[in-house]
Amino acid sequence: MTTPAFFHSLTSIVEDLSRDLPAPRRYRRLLEAMLRIFPCDAAALLQRQDDHLKPLAVDGLSDDTLGRRFVVAEHPRLARLLSAREPVRFPADSDLPDPYDGLVENDDQQLHVHDCMGFALHIDGHPWGVLTLDAMQPGTFDGIDPLELQTFISLTEATVKAAERMDKLAARAEREHRVAKALAEESSTLEIIGDSEPIKQLRQEIAVVARSHLTVLVLGETGVGKELVARQVHHQSPRAQEPLVQVNCAALPENIAESELFGHVRGAFSGAVADRAGKFEIADGGTLFLDEVGELPLSIQAKLLRVLQNGDLQRVGSDNAVKVDVRVVAATNRDLQREVAEGRFRADLYHRLSVYPVNVPPLRDRGRDILLLAGYLLESSQRRLGVQGLRLSDAAKSALLSYDWPGNVRELEHLLSRAALKAIAAQGRDSRTIILHPTELDIAPQALPATVLPDAERVHPESAFQLPPGVALSEAVDQFQKDLVREVLSRHQGNQAAAARELNVNRSNFSRLLKRLALR
Repeated sequence: MTTPAFFHSLTSIVEDLSRDLPAPRRYRRLLEAMLRIFPCDAAALLQRQDDHLKPLAVDGLSDDTLGRRFVVAEHPRLARLLSAREPVRFPADSDLPDPYDGLVENDDQQLHVHDCMGFALHIDGHPWGVLTLDAMQPGTFDGIDPLELQTFISLTEATVKAAERMDKLAARAEREHRVAKALAEESSTLEIIGDSEPIKQLRQEIAVVARSHLTVLVLGETGVGKELVARQVHHQSPRAQEPLVQVNCAALPENIAESELFGHVRGAFSGAVADRAGKFEIADGGTLFLDEVGELPLSIQAKLLRVLQNGDLQRVGSDNAVKVDVRVVAATNRDLQREVAEGRFRADLYHRLSVYPVNVPPLRDRGRDILLLAGYLLESSQRRLGVQGLRLSDAAKSALLSYDWPGNVRELEHLLSRAALKAIAAQGRDSRTIILHPTELDIAPQALPATVLPDAERVHPESAFQLPPGVALSEAVDQFQKDLVREVLSRHQGNQAAAARELNVNRSNFSRLLKRLALR
């Protein structure tokens, strides 16, 4: 006969289904309700993860139980529970070892289990885990009502499903938060400044490809504005109202790159305490910008290719496929055809990414666009620095036009920011007009292209590096390497990957060289 305790506990479980509870607390309350209904000394809820069962909640077992992982193949009782469709009870004299022997606590003593039963939990037709009941006295479970037990099993499965649904809702909320953040970042200026022929051609290329669904590969030197081009492609596309999510592939450590791109499930690796969506899922419906795509390790390139081919991805630690609808825009300053020829980039991925290549011209090819860009950047600096008028002298304009700009627009931006600070310090923040002169720009004569320098000012190879008297050859070589590496790093604004490529040095070897030369 059904008892009042059963109805009371049943009501509390049903009420919890509609509450927003953290999963651990929800599972703990489930076990507390079970202990009120069925006579037992301990209970545990375990979730199957690959080849083992992980305890999510325990009651009556020692504290260290939650830290254990029960390998199914090593615990025949748990294996039998998982394979059964009905509750299983083990006789007190069963010769199968009990996984909880010594873990049930009673009167400050750890005792062996004498009566044990349990049942498998199925979610959407698939085995999810098990729930176990244990007692010290044989025959404890003789009087359990089968109908009550089956009702409790159904409620347990409903509770597990509710908890997982809550986790998915939390993941969705996280995605929406990231989308909102991405959209806010995208709201920054999208204007491409310039009237030169190369820029007019670039705008036309963007207009042509943006309305299509094609994958775009943005090519160009460091600092030319490849990210701005990617944003323009997205902004002019039918996906403009959806997120644009950016990934800096050069900054992705290989051990977490797969998780960052494709996401992971809870327990996939140490520290994966919850399910997490990757950049592809966050960008679903919108655009994913893979900056510095040439830096991706080969192992990740293979997984990326699969997603680009069919739109299906798998989170790390999951066997389930997730369908995504993402338009990919990639960018690189590498010669990917050369990378393919030298085995550092997959040929099939290159062809998948380069459906529509867009070349961004270097600043030195854009003529008087340099002055237009300078005006735009100085106006922005005025607002940021809180001054009235930042202006270029005629001599400063000539210096900007004659410089070769190895660092392109990014170098121009940084140079003008430094020059503005120097000019403000020299002329006073309250001045109505602050003039930037060549001295503030700090474009030294030796930084200009050799072709515009008088022969007397050029640095001749035979005098570029001389050994000081009494210095050992090894010390001189180290000093030469240090000076050369510093110069190349400066030219690439500290970008180690770009510097390593210019010096034709393996990335990892370059990192070790920096460490040996005490440059980092």
